[in-house]
Amino acid sequence: MRDTVSLCLNGENRHIPQGSLLSEVISGEAPCGGRGSCGKCRVLAFGCLSPVNERERRHLSAEELAQGWRLACMTRAEGDCEVQTGSAAVPRILTEGVGDAYNISPSFLKYGVAVDVGTTTLAAKLFDREGHELAQTACLNPQSFAGADVITRIGAVLAGESFRLKNVLCRAIDERIAELCAVAGVAATDVGEAVIAGNAAMLHLLTGTDPEPLSRAPFAVKRKFGETVTAGELDVSVLLPETPVYLPPCISAFVGADTVCAVLADGTARGGTRMIADIGTNGEIFLCKDNKFYACSMAAGPAFEGVGISCGMRGESGAVDRVDLVNGKLYARIIGGGQAAGICGSGLADAVACLLDAELLDESGYLDEDPTYICSRVALKQADIRAVQLAKSAVYAGIATLLSAQGIKASDLDGFSLAGGFGNYLNMRSAARIGLLPAELARIARPVGNAALKGAEKLLLCPEMRDASRAIAESTETLELGGDPVFAENYMMGMLF
Repeated sequence: MRDTVSLCLNGENRHIPQGSLLSEVISGEAPCGGRGSCGKCRVLAFGCLSPVNERERRHLSAEELAQGWRLACMTRAEGDCEVQTGSAAVPRILTEGVGDAYNISPSFLKYGVAVDVGTTTLAAKLFDREGHELAQTACLNPQSFAGADVITRIGAVLAGESFRLKNVLCRAIDERIAELCAVAGVAATDVGEAVIAGNAAMLHLLTGTDPEPLSRAPFAVKRKFGETVTAGELDVSVLLPETPVYLPPCISAFVGADTVCAVLADGTARGGTRMIADIGTNGEIFLCKDNKFYACSMAAGPAFEGVGISCGMRGESGAVDRVDLVNGKLYARIIGGGQAAGICGSGLADAVACLLDAELLDESGYLDEDPTYICSRVALKQADIRAVQLAKSAVYAGIATLLSAQGIKASDLDGFSLAGGFGNYLNMRSAARIGLLPAELARIARPVGNAALKGAEKLLLCPEMRDASRAIAESTETLELGGDPVFAENYMMGMLF
């Protein structure tokens, strides 16, 4: 058994095993999965620490190293030490969603909880029997220590981290439910039911189901869910062990229960020719045409979540979230005011659109000046532009290919909804300008917020809708984009601005 050392984390003392990686004990963010390649897990660290390595030197200047900056995923506590993190910055996590009306007839006696477990964030709400929302809460998904995307996390499971990934997620759900109940002044033991939505990978990790089939072609799933388990089976300990927890159904390996919930909330499946898309690290698109359902997913990458962008960050205090071009000059809006610390997804789309309008960026993606400053301390590099091209072309190609496969044009749609945080804050003019969305869709786009959580709420308060969710999941035809020549052609076209 290793000796323990003293760690003072943001003024709070604790004891940890000697030799622990800082990223393992501070619950920090490691989008690259702890490989030291992204530089996003910067902390101020002092005391008896492992020597600075070459990967840290690539991301931290000599001046920053002298000030005490380190990468948490590369630094070990060899003795007593002190660590300061930037955890005071509160992420902008979307909890509100738009949905159509439904009858409220819950099966729980006093209170129920709806939870959306996203790859990046976790959001939850508490309701009473009349459907009144009593409290809401959100946090970052603590599994980020193993990477920003589901593939990296599945790799961590295959490397033996299954228990840890499940445990941190269950503890986060426990904490959110306890927080909801504390705010509302109710006992957690009076929560009679929960609904937990998420993509297929998140539900596999939550339930401890082996995700190995998700890691390789043909990308199958061991469970499609659409089932009720108990809090005890999930190891959600704040609830009574026998409390029923409904896990909504998934459509396929990469079109999950979160999409089914979003479709249910938005009413996309109610008829006509309608589409809903969630633009995230894994983009998911659902199409209803003549009461038949089609879906596809594409790996858009995390560029629009700030990952892999040199000055990228989440939508939190200090992030540039909007950029305008006025009389040839760039003007940046910063969340919370003050000095910019980086740029989030909505600001990134605006910035690229403005650079195109100012002719500082051409249609091939060539940047006249590398880097080009958006405002003080925030600049875009050529590599950032390439990352945007890869992300936006995947989304554009997915939408275009799904429409083409059904023989319809973007202008034929009766409605187009954008779910998720990025879609909620996205400037549609910028989305069309950079080629993220077809212009016809950008004009009619309707942001619906956290539709996955809204759908989970509907399944909690109106249990008879669970049959409808299963019908949607079972009858949806999935279009596989890998190897599809139409997708490949659209992808290449979508690389241009």
